[in-house]
Amino acid sequence: MTHLNIQRGVASPNTPSVRQKFWLRGSQIYPYLFLLPGMLLFAMFIIWPMLYSLRISFNDWNVVHPEKSINVGFQNYIDVLTDPIFHRAVVNTLVYVVITVPGQIFLGVLVAMLLNQKFPGRAFFRTVYYLPVITSWVIVTALFEYMFNGQAGLVNSILMSLGVIHEPIRWLADAKLVLVPLCLLGIWKGVGWTAVITLAGLQSIPVHLYEAAAVDGATTSQRFRYITLPLLRPTLVFLLVVLMIGGLNAYISFLLINRAGNLQNDAQVILTWMNKQTFENFNFGQGAAISYLLTAVIFVVSWVQIRLLNREVDYA
Repeated sequence: MTHLNIQRGVASPNTPSVRQKFWLRGSQIYPYLFLLPGMLLFAMFIIWPMLYSLRISFNDWNVVHPEKSINVGFQNYIDVLTDPIFHRAVVNTLVYVVITVPGQIFLGVLVAMLLNQKFPGRAFFRTVYYLPVITSWVIVTALFEYMFNGQAGLVNSILMSLGVIHEPIRWLADAKLVLVPLCLLGIWKGVGWTAVITLAGLQSIPVHLYEAAAVDGATTSQRFRYITLPLLRPTLVFLLVVLMIGGLNAYISFLLINRAGNLQNDAQVILTWMNKQTFENFNFGQGAAISYLLTAVIFVVSWVQIRLLNREVDYA
């Protein structure tokens, strides 16, 4: 009967009506309508500036009359890569990353292991460790500037009272020594965030694995080595990549402490040198080139992250 109705042009009971077809099409369009405002803002404030800065990186940019800018091809990139100050900025950035990333991970895992235990006041200590994370970079940089500043600095006063040094160390006036407070600041400010992420990873590990290991006579170190570390690997990889990206983007602390110590170009990092080239030297082409070189490095690091995180962990 249904076959005959279809042949005669009569709609089958299972055939959607015109109203139902319209509703089905509308239900497929509605999600995109809700996404549209956000996508427009993303294109306006992210995609368009990126494309515009890419254009700037290939030009000797005239900020007053952009139409008079001269296309120089890859010359800006060549000038950046052969610039000795940029080389120094890259070295300083890598030193900062190499010191702060392992420091934050080691101390963050240690704090997370302690906070994962049950003891009175655990919520209070979790809050205390996280306070530096939500504190402004400007405030904590000013604090470390006071602690390491000349004769009146707290660190010099403590070291001299203990007899470790006999005269104040000029931490902020030496291009090599200034990395000490900057690295300590980066580690101290990031430990709380690292601990929170690690704590979430620890709490996702099935408890029965530890119970079975304890029944088999495994020691605490053996449980940490054969259970905690392997199952915490995705969290540690995530932390490694995110902290590396954050280290490569170090900016505010270096900018403020460099100005306090009047170090000029000796303690530059990639972002501070990009800022100086763009807004102080008005070399917008090289500033944009530096930003895209940094973007390329971060893209590679992100690609490594995706490759590592795609490996599944067996909980069996």
